[in-house]
Amino acid sequence: MHLPKPRTTAAVLAQATVVVLLAAFGFLAVGAGPAAAADGDVSWAVRTASNNFGSGRQNYTYTLNPGGQLKDALVVVNHGATPLNLAVYAADGFTTKEGQLDLVTQDAKSTGIGAWVHTDRPDVTVGPGQSVEVPFQLTLPDNAAPGDYLGGVVTSLTQASKADGTNVARRVGIRIRLRVGGALKPSLSVEDLQVRYSGTPNPFGKGDAAVTYTIRNTGNAIVTARQAVSISGPFGGLNVRAGQIEDSPPLLPGDTWKVSVPLPGVAPAVKLTGTVTLVPLLTDASGSIAPLATVEATTHAWALPWLLLLLLAVLSGLLVVTALVSRRWRAKLRENVPIHKPAEHSVSPLDV
Repeated sequence: MHLPKPRTTAAVLAQATVVVLLAAFGFLAVGAGPAAAADGDVSWAVRTASNNFGSGRQNYTYTLNPGGQLKDALVVVNHGATPLNLAVYAADGFTTKEGQLDLVTQDAKSTGIGAWVHTDRPDVTVGPGQSVEVPFQLTLPDNAAPGDYLGGVVTSLTQASKADGTNVARRVGIRIRLRVGGALKPSLSVEDLQVRYSGTPNPFGKGDAAVTYTIRNTGNAIVTARQAVSISGPFGGLNVRAGQIEDSPPLLPGDTWKVSVPLPGVAPAVKLTGTVTLVPLLTDASGSIAPLATVEATTHAWALPWLLLLLLAVLSGLLVVTALVSRRWRAKLRENVPIHKPAEHSVSPLDV
C-alpha cells in the first residue's frame, strides 16, 4: 500500500517520496492482500504473519490494557531479482487534509504506537524470491491513556533517482489499530461555525448561502461524523436543508476536519440561523458501527434584502413628502378663506 506524502523536516522535503496509501480504517487502498511496491528490478511486499492472532489478516488490530505487552510479526517478501536491504520501523498515524490515514516518516517523533512498538531489528535483508519474518513487540506504559490509537509497521527503501540523482524513498507498511483499555469517551465538537449569504438583485428573490465549520474529535476514540446542515429565518420559518452530505473521514482523537456546505435558494429573512447536526459513528474492531448521541451547534447571520429595503425607503419618503405637501396645501387654503365678523347688535332705549 502506498502512503500519501506526509509532513517532513526541511531536509526530507528535498526528497521525492513515493509512499503507501491507507484506506479508511486500514483496508489497503490497492485492494485485499499484501501491500506491495514495485519499480523496475525492485519489488517487495509485506503481510501479517500467521500465528495465534490468525492468518490472512489485512492489518493488525489489538486491544490491550495499560502496562500490557504482546508479540507479533511482519513478513517481508522480495519479488525482485536483486537482494533488498530495507529499513524497518514503527510510526504514528494521522489524518491528512485529504481525509486519508497516513503514517509519519521515520525522522518524525512518534508518541503513541510508533513509540510503543519495537521491531527486533532496524533493517532487514531479503534475497530475491525469498521472504523474511520480522518480529515486533508492543509494550504499553502503565500510564497509557485509554482510547484508540493508529500507527503502523513500515519497511522503507531509499535509492538515488536515475533521472536527477536525488534520493527517492519508498515505503510499504501495514496499519496497526490499538484500543487501550479503560473508559472510552467518543466525542465531537463543532468549531468556527459561520454562515455567509450572497443576495440577489431581485427584491423578492432568493440568494445563496454557505455554512462553514470545523469538526474536532474531542474524545479518545476514532469516530466518523454524519452531518446535516440547515438554515432558517426568524422563528424557524423559511427553512432550507442541505442535501445529503458525505460522512467525514475517520477522525483520530484530536484531529480536525473542515467543511463547507452550499445552500441555494435562501430567502433574505433579515436574520438567518445556521444549524449543524453531527451524529458520531463509532466503529469497533469487527466493523460494527454504533451511532452515538447527536451534537448540535447554531450561529446567526444577517441577510438584509437591500434593494427591497431601498424601495421601501423610497416609498416611505414619497409618503412623507406627500403628507407634508398636503398639510401645507390645507394650511394655505385656510389662510385664503375670508373671515366674516358677526354684526354688532345695538340696544335701543325703547328696549329697556
